[in-house]
Amino acid sequence: MFFFSGDKAKESDMLSVLRDLIDNWENEVVEFKEAGKDYDKDKIGKYFSAISNEANLKNLQFGWLVFGVKNKTREIVGSDYRNTKGLDTLKQEIAIGTTGGISFIDIIEIYPTVREEEKRVIMFQIPAAATAIPTGWQDHFYGRNGESLGALSVEELDRIRGQEKKDWSKQFLEGASIQCLNKEALKIAREKYKEKMNRPYIVEEVDRMTDEEFLTKLKLMQNGKLTNAAMLLLGNEDYDYLFTTVPEASWRLFNHKNDIQDYEIFKIPFLTLSDRIFSQIRNLTYRYMPNQLTLFPTETKQYDMWLLRELMNNCIVHSDYSLGGRIYLNEFEDYIVLINPGTFLPGSVEPILKASYNPPFYRNQLLAETMVKLNMIDTQTMGIRRVFRIQQEKYFPLPDYDLNIRQQVKVTVYGKVLDENYTQVLFQNPDFDLTTVYLMDRVQKHESISKDVVKYLRRLKVIEGKMPNIYISASLAANEEEKAQYVKNRGFNEEAYKKWIINYLETYGSGKKKDFLILLRDKLPDTMDARQKLIKVQNLLQALRKEGVITLDSNNLRTGNWILVKSNL
Repeated sequence: MFFFSGDKAKESDMLSVLRDLIDNWENEVVEFKEAGKDYDKDKIGKYFSAISNEANLKNLQFGWLVFGVKNKTREIVGSDYRNTKGLDTLKQEIAIGTTGGISFIDIIEIYPTVREEEKRVIMFQIPAAATAIPTGWQDHFYGRNGESLGALSVEELDRIRGQEKKDWSKQFLEGASIQCLNKEALKIAREKYKEKMNRPYIVEEVDRMTDEEFLTKLKLMQNGKLTNAAMLLLGNEDYDYLFTTVPEASWRLFNHKNDIQDYEIFKIPFLTLSDRIFSQIRNLTYRYMPNQLTLFPTETKQYDMWLLRELMNNCIVHSDYSLGGRIYLNEFEDYIVLINPGTFLPGSVEPILKASYNPPFYRNQLLAETMVKLNMIDTQTMGIRRVFRIQQEKYFPLPDYDLNIRQQVKVTVYGKVLDENYTQVLFQNPDFDLTTVYLMDRVQKHESISKDVVKYLRRLKVIEGKMPNIYISASLAANEEEKAQYVKNRGFNEEAYKKWIINYLETYGSGKKKDFLILLRDKLPDTMDARQKLIKVQNLLQALRKEGVITLDSNNLRTGNWILVKSNL
């Protein structure tokens, strides 16, 4: 969803786009609708399919569906379609019914002035169908014949399906030879391949191979010519000028003001990119309380390194290297953002959460196959699901995929708890499936959810509030027995323990450590063992001494008695 928030320059640009569409529109790739307060979502889906397919056939990147403009006269009349709520959820609603879960590139809301009155116009930017994959809506393929909406013709369907998917990674790199490779990277590749194959006869076979034979076996070399994939993974950076657009990656460290504090640029070989770039990350120890039934925090590293490695290797395999641009790892105080040029092939996150999901194709097929053989990625589409599951098991927020910028994929990984209630609910419900956790995660991040999702989460008793102010609630004690045990486990606060010690000394004048241990033993949490309770009493006595409330009547810690200095805290 794209609002302008006072950015007049951007709004002016989009007004120019609207005017150009009105004056110079092509029937098949632009559709105008008045669309008052409501418009059939099924019709939107059909237009999405038709315009997407027609844009592909005309070699365009996208087309437009515009609400608030009369179709025949092209007069701007304005639209109240989802004016109060729900427009920001339309992307997800459309993605559920389209091929590969693709959706609008942007939904843009602008207010042109017509006869001194502002009119609301909504511009839906629709991506062209992917190469060789027609865009369907509810398993039907639509097209345009002039202004008419109908089924995509058999001829047009065959034209799209017959398109050649060019694999950048499989193309030969002019001028590249085996002398252009990094010898250490090639050695590592051999070891990784043997490790992945895990068969004694394969190990022996690889050990007997020359470098040329090994590269040929991996399909990275043919008749002495190296592919883009070979140079990307194993190339010597001294020869990266052979690429039309040089592959690079960048690590950037941001401070609390979001200013760049440090950075480094990384070149090929990308086989070792993850190890090199991760050596820069400050993966600190993070302490948090996943539930309220213990006094002792859980300790974990902010980031799981397998998770980061999977996401970084996904950046490598899915980048559109023909676009240029770098892979970025931006490190902030408590989250990391990874960015790569290209598009997110599933179209949205939701389809990936289903165990049955299969991607339509890999952008760099040879590169993907090679990275699998070198144990860098998993082609069974389980990698991202495992990434989400790791965060779930740590009770951390799930990764955020931002797909709003054209030809860019951006994912944020959190290194801390955002909402303690969310963390506690996950702790209490370890069997929640990923889809449920994903919906809860949207709630904790204050993202919009549908009424059906609200009903579903209410049945699970994990949310409270009224739309749109829904929030996660942690139900900690279901019955009286659990409530009593909860209080015993939690214990009392520090001040309560100190007051009991002071009251004891006011009554008896003095006391030894063992006296206070007897006094507090039943009041300290049941989760503490005897040694922990003794240490707790010692710490309380030392805290009161430092505050000047109590002191010892002798210099001997073992035989001395604790007495009051002053009785008021």
